[in-house]
Amino acid sequence: MSKRRTALVALTALIAGAGALYAITAIGPGGPARWGASTDAPPEKRWQAVAPGRIEACSGQIKVATAVVGVVQKVLVKTNDKVFAGEPLLQLADEELRARLAAAETQVGLRERARDEKSATGSAKTRRKALDAVAEAERTLYDARAAVDRSAARRRAGGGSEADLTAARLAFTRAQNELSTRQDELRTAEDDGALPTSLEGQLSIARSESAVARSVLDKMTVRAPIDGTVLQVNVRVGEVVSPGSPQPPLQLADLSALCVRAELDERDLGSVRTGQAVTVRAAAFPDREFEGSVQSIAPLVEPGRLDPPGSRNQAELDVIRVTIGLTGAGDLTIGMKADVYFRSDKVASP
Repeated sequence: MSKRRTALVALTALIAGAGALYAITAIGPGGPARWGASTDAPPEKRWQAVAPGRIEACSGQIKVATAVVGVVQKVLVKTNDKVFAGEPLLQLADEELRARLAAAETQVGLRERARDEKSATGSAKTRRKALDAVAEAERTLYDARAAVDRSAARRRAGGGSEADLTAARLAFTRAQNELSTRQDELRTAEDDGALPTSLEGQLSIARSESAVARSVLDKMTVRAPIDGTVLQVNVRVGEVVSPGSPQPPLQLADLSALCVRAELDERDLGSVRTGQAVTVRAAAFPDREFEGSVQSIAPLVEPGRLDPPGSRNQAELDVIRVTIGLTGAGDLTIGMKADVYFRSDKVASP
C-alpha cells in the first residue's frame, strides 16, 4: 500500500472515531435534548433524564363550542381579552325564540289567573305559595343573568363600569341562593302527598313550557366556562355555527398557571418521581432557565408525538406523559417547545 493511501485510511479512521466520541458525549445520561433548546445540561447541575415538551396552560386549552345551531349576531370579545366564568362571548340570533318565550309567559299569566279564581286552604294553600315562590325565583334568576350579560357587554364596549358589573354579578348570586331556598321550601310543602287540581296542573304545564323556552333562549348566548384569556376567535358576524363545527368558534385558557407537558422515554421512568425538581429550558430562550417540579406521571405508555422529524422513528419511541408545574413562567408562552431536565439533587419544596 502506498504511503499516500495509508495516510488517507488513517485520516478516515480518525474522523470516524471523533464522530463516535461526539455522539456518546452529546447524548448524556438522560438522552438527547430532542427539541434542540440545548444539547448540554444546565451548567453545574446534575440530571436524571431529559425529555422534550411543550408549554401549556395547566387548565388546558378550552375549545368553546355552541350548544345549538345558529347565526352569529354579535362577537363580544377579541383575542387577548380576559374574561370571567359566565361572561358572554358570542350572541346568536334569537328573535324567534324571544317571541316563543313571550307567548309562553302569556299562557302562564292566563293559567295563574284561572287558578287563583279557586281558593285553596291548609296544606294546598301552602304548596301553592311554594310553587309560586319557585316560579318567581326562576324568573328573577333568568333576569339577573340577562342583566350580567348586558353589563359585561357594555363594559367590554367601553360604555359600562366595573362597579355596575360587580353589582349585577352579586345580584345574580343572590338570585341563585334565593332559588335554592325556595326549592327546599317546595320540597317540604310537597311532602303531604296531596294531588294538584286540574287548574294547578294546567298552570304547572304552562310554567314548564315557559322554563323550556327560557332554557333554549339562554343557549343562544355562548359564555366562558372558566376565568381565562381568549386565545383565538375563529368566527365572524353572520356565520353559521353548530356544536359539530370542525373548528371551535373560540378558544381560551387560564394563563395564570403554566405547565409543561413532557414526553419521557419509558426507559427513564425509574429516574422520575412526583415532586421531583426540574429545570426547563425553552428553545425561544436558550440562555435562560425556569424552575418547576413534577406534578403528575401518566399511568400509560404510548407512542411519542413530540420528536422532531429525523430524530427517531415515532413508532420506535414509547413515552410516558409527565406534567411539570412551573414556579415562575416569566416570558414563556403556551405552545413553546421546551426541554425538561429532571434533577437528581433534590425534591421541590411544597
